[in-house]
Amino acid sequence: MFQPRIEWTREGDLRVRLSQAERDLLRDLPAELRRLLEVNPEDPSARRLFPPAFEGDQDAEQEYRRLMRDELLAGRREALRVLEETADRERLTREELDAWLGALNDLRLVLGTRLGVTEELYEEALDPEDPQARETALYVYLTWLQEQLVEAAAAGLEAN
Repeated sequence: MFQPRIEWTREGDLRVRLSQAERDLLRDLPAELRRLLEVNPEDPSARRLFPPAFEGDQDAEQEYRRLMRDELLAGRREALRVLEETADRERLTREELDAWLGALNDLRLVLGTRLGVTEELYEEALDPEDPQARETALYVYLTWLQEQLVEAAAAGLEAN
């Protein structure tokens, strides 16, 4: 019988069954994104994390960024920190689940932007000879993991 890899426990926390390789990856990826945000915040893939709030009104957009960028960046850094620090845990709290979802979303946005991801990504088999095969496989894995967490979160809401 199939046993879900991510599920709520009777105690109200989330059980996460991942391999050590998956946990190592989730522990290492936040540092890469954090480095990008610190070293090159204007990189097009990093800018994807901060979409415009006021299309067409440059003054309002500049004021919004002045007021909110540091707060938005702090929230992203916090989610990455939680993912990094809890990657080896077998159980997560609801708050940690939220942080994982935020961090995975940010990682996917940056990676997807770099890869130029389109709907066609899922229509063809991954070519191991493709120079972007590793990054594409990583993107697909992060997408799968995020979907599993969202489904578990939804099941947890239904149970309450």
